[in-house]
Amino acid sequence: MKLDAGLAVEGKHLPGIDEVGRAAEDLGFAGLWTSETKHDSFLPLAVAAGGTRRLSLGTSIAIAFSRSPMTTAQISWDLQDLSGGRFILGLGTQVKAHVTRRFGMPWDKPASRLKDYVLAVRAIWESFQTEGSLNYEGEFYRHTLMTPFFNPGPIEHPEIPIYIAGVNTRLATLAGELCDGFHVHPFHTPEYVEQVVKPAIAEGAGKKGRSEEDVVLATSVFVVTGDNEAEIEERRAEIRAQAAFYASTPTYRTVLEVHGWGEIGERLGGLARNKKWDEMPNLITDEMLHAFAIEAAPDEVGPALKERYEGLIDRVALYVPFVPGERDDFWRETARTIHGW
Repeated sequence: MKLDAGLAVEGKHLPGIDEVGRAAEDLGFAGLWTSETKHDSFLPLAVAAGGTRRLSLGTSIAIAFSRSPMTTAQISWDLQDLSGGRFILGLGTQVKAHVTRRFGMPWDKPASRLKDYVLAVRAIWESFQTEGSLNYEGEFYRHTLMTPFFNPGPIEHPEIPIYIAGVNTRLATLAGELCDGFHVHPFHTPEYVEQVVKPAIAEGAGKKGRSEEDVVLATSVFVVTGDNEAEIEERRAEIRAQAAFYASTPTYRTVLEVHGWGEIGERLGGLARNKKWDEMPNLITDEMLHAFAIEAAPDEVGPALKERYEGLIDRVALYVPFVPGERDDFWRETARTIHGW
């Protein structure tokens, strides 16, 4: 199991990404991931690549349907070359409202469209590497033109891993069929991963003569910790609110149903529809909080992560961005424990 970090790319942290990358490498993280909320997910990795030598650099996730496969293929190719083969392309579908209303792009059959997208990106990469013709015609995407003037040509490490993200079984099955990794949503439990995610990946892998071990599982983990009781209670409250928000959405109901908590999801959905946000965290019991999050003293977070995820998840990160100079000793000790130094 590897310990990764989430890059802080919000606000004031964006100009210091090069320092974040170097600090993460020095503290022992295995990889850095960027999300795509207020900022593009690719640009920070280009900056981080220049100041690091061994860290994996990945998007967690880049929104696929807001971009042409050609655009994604090109920036990924450049990042792979720039980083010396350390880039991981993580893709997600996002929800319909954001794709159609925020990005002004089409949305339909998301699982089928994402499959076509991945195949298109790989066809484009093959054209880059072989400097040959491009002739991809899929259900949603068609790429049939590549001239030498626009072809960046071969690179030393052309095999770029593709991870996809999802919650329900269709995308997990697609990961098993086609992808190198699967991002398990932070709103999860070990039981959900064992009973829902892994069987779906195995099913997809079996269709293509692959093994579920061919698919790397990565996730971010909710953690309740702190140096005193006030900090711990504050963190508990934050995670109750975050869990209640996710649990109120039908998409995430699968996680609740594994534990027999589907009725709680219905109630949370009703509160959300009526905008009773303050009442929602009250429905997240201590039992549920323990299922969704690790609760441990700072020096016990590493052992708790190993106990919960060793053999289940391949790459873990905490659901907090890494900021150099904030709790460096904690991060160093956690990385040491996870990596067995």
